[in-house]
Amino acid sequence: MKKAVVLVSGGMDSAVVIAIARERGFDVHALSVRYGQRHTSELDAADRVAQALGVAAHKTVDVDLRAIGGSALTDDIDVPTDADGHPVGEDAPAGHIPVTYVPARNTIMLSMALGWAEVLGAADIFCGVNAVDYSGYPDCRPEFVEAFQALANLATKAGVEGAGIRVHAPLQHMGKADIVREGLRLGVDFGLTVSCYQADADGRACGHCDACRLRADGFRAAGAADPTRYA
Repeated sequence: MKKAVVLVSGGMDSAVVIAIARERGFDVHALSVRYGQRHTSELDAADRVAQALGVAAHKTVDVDLRAIGGSALTDDIDVPTDADGHPVGEDAPAGHIPVTYVPARNTIMLSMALGWAEVLGAADIFCGVNAVDYSGYPDCRPEFVEAFQALANLATKAGVEGAGIRVHAPLQHMGKADIVREGLRLGVDFGLTVSCYQADADGRACGHCDACRLRADGFRAAGAADPTRYA
């Protein structure tokens, strides 16, 4: 089987991406990043998801983005919620980037995945970025994925000497409801996942942040039962 590195956060999107990569015939090597996020329950979820979906290997690496700060997920900044009147999804103004954006996070995570892919001899990297039902982060756009793939092929031995590095973002143009349907088709247990920006130590969601609202809207629009546990 061809090897692939799949970035796994513990959320619903990356769980579906693992299932997609496996369906496409890849031997999945799952990579999670402990970057100084507010809670580690999503990393516990990543362990559960990786085990349930039968990956070949799962590792978690440490990068201290809290030392840089600048985000509500890594700094002492309040996470915006619906109680603040914070807009999300289609209601957010064009170009609006919320304080939950983590500077350079996806660039750093994909770089870590790229390094492991080289070591493994894998030519494929999967990530769960989405540019439809999302919070407007610049590093979730198709242009970013294309640019990173170009960088990967310029900056690595594998890119210069091998068949090239491919970066897959299979959820890129899917709405949350479509992601839910795809996950259910592939047998993903969404009850194992944690999406909330401020989940408690047991992985229970707040129900009010961007991630919670987008997730709940996705299950509602898909007409599927939402297994999310709320605090």
